Amino acid sequence: MEGFEEKYINPFTDFGFKKLFGEEPNKNLLLDFLNELLREQEGEIKDLTYLKNEHLDQEENRKAIFDLYCVNDKGEKFIVELQKTKQNFFKDRSIYYATFPIREQVKKGRWNYELKAVYTIAILDFIFEEDENEPDKYRYDVKLSDIETHKVFYDKLTFIYLEMPKFQKTLEELETRFDKWMYIIRNLERLQNIPPKLQEQVFEQLFETAEIAKLDQKQLLSYEDSLKYYRDLKNSLDTAFDEGKEEGLVEGLEKGIEQGRKEGLRKGMEKGMEKGMEKGIEKGALEKEVSFVLRLYSKGMDISTISELTGLSKERVEEIIEK
Repeated sequence: MEGFEEKYINPFTDFGFKKLFGEEPNKNLLLDFLNELLREQEGEIKDLTYLKNEHLDQEENRKAIFDLYCVNDKGEKFIVELQKTKQNFFKDRSIYYATFPIREQVKKGRWNYELKAVYTIAILDFIFEEDENEPDKYRYDVKLSDIETHKVFYDKLTFIYLEMPKFQKTLEELETRFDKWMYIIRNLERLQNIPPKLQEQVFEQLFETAEIAKLDQKQLLSYEDSLKYYRDLKNSLDTAFDEGKEEGLVEGLEKGIEQGRKEGLRKGMEKGMEKGMEKGIEKGALEKEVSFVLRLYSKGMDISTISELTGLSKERVEEIIEK
């Protein structure tokens, strides 16, 4: 087990997430987490059954692969997704995924269209750009509602997005059991023991399951691969984003100064710089998008996987590779 400074697995890796929440012996961990997340609107979830996580859209011949997919004793479906990096159209993807458990409920013959509830929970290792001005809000509960009255129009379709980087509470600041779950998911890899505040039966089971030293050789190799993939992906995306922003800023400033000179006013220059920066950042991001796709392709990833990771259409990925 040499080579690991960490004592516990990283839950943001595919292996770590499924090890903690996706195995039958640890089903009670997922059950406890979902109960803390949904108790106010769902009540107590008594039991869960894991379902097949791969689905095929027969009409579009397009696959949807859920990280975790399960059903409770009332027939309500739960999709739990772990998203490691920013992805274009991730919200669109989560809504598209929710259509599968909806369509599965269609009954042949006479049917009154009554549906069971569908919940999509997305654990995000990033922050949506549109949410960056809300540093203290890390949980977003989304339902169909009336724009004017804000009353829920339909309560059987729920999306919950957890922006984990925003959760900055310390151990001393943890107040609820849900706080404790968020803290563990956010910090598990960095802990070296079980803090007294987290010494509860369900959390002790989680820490025991997460111990790297207790993995067998096959599991250890799988975790190493998963961790390397996670770190490579994060580093590639972070580098591409930073470089794209830097290039865009330089180009944007140039465009802004030019625009400002034309208008001959300080206000005009500021406005021009703002527009130029936007265009520059957009151009820089586009160049890095191409670079990142080619980097993934050179590592042996297929077009479908690249499309899944980047949020780009398969057609766009093919176009980049062909050019």
